[in-house]
Amino acid sequence: MRVLVLQHLAVEHPGIFRDFLRADSISWTTVELDAGDAIPDVADFDLMLVMGGPQDVWQESEHPWLREEKAAIRRFVVDLKRPYLGLCLGHQLLAAAIGGNVAPGARPEVGMLTVSRTEEGRRDPLLAGFEEPIQVLQWHGAEVASLPEGATILASSEACRVQAFRWGAHAYGLQFHIEATGDTVGEWAAIPVYATSLEATLGAGAVESLRGEVERHLPRLNGEAKKVYTQLMLLAGAASSIGA
Repeated sequence: MRVLVLQHLAVEHPGIFRDFLRADSISWTTVELDAGDAIPDVADFDLMLVMGGPQDVWQESEHPWLREEKAAIRRFVVDLKRPYLGLCLGHQLLAAAIGGNVAPGARPEVGMLTVSRTEEGRRDPLLAGFEEPIQVLQWHGAEVASLPEGATILASSEACRVQAFRWGAHAYGLQFHIEATGDTVGEWAAIPVYATSLEATLGAGAVESLRGEVERHLPRLNGEAKKVYTQLMLLAGAASSIGA
């Protein structure tokens, strides 16, 4: 199994997914795009994980590597038809790369918040293990404003219509963070732009209150992440076995 991870900030890594991969003796290749790493030939990989970050998908002038990243995602998902999971920015990049549109949201979503699965989302195996209503960690200001052709909404919230979507049978985007660990809130709050959005939304002292709330939910969050991981491995194994 060959896994490619695209990161946009060192602390926005695969989180708990790293533990799952290590337990299965699966190594992964990390490309730190904000540090200038080059994207390898995506045809060499069975699964792509694209993480969050402080950038916006439309900031190609500030971050020229976004053009290459979108092209790599499009090739992996559309041409090679291999399994993909994008979280937060990675979710938005999937939409933008294959014909959707991303824009600033009506209001930021930061904290432990509720999303609800659509009818299709309740049937989709990726979200089958989630409790309803789903409480998730959110930390975003932009959103998928329009979906690419052929995409299906799997979950929504009052503030954000596209919380999760699937394209084809193999590519998924989740606006929320299922990769959280006990270190996530502290690591992210150390990033100035993240700290600003956190306190602007939840008020002074939000770091400790959110850290405590995430810790209370962590066993469930990690359990749901493990179910997502298991489904991704099934998809990646199937794609690898047929040489997709």
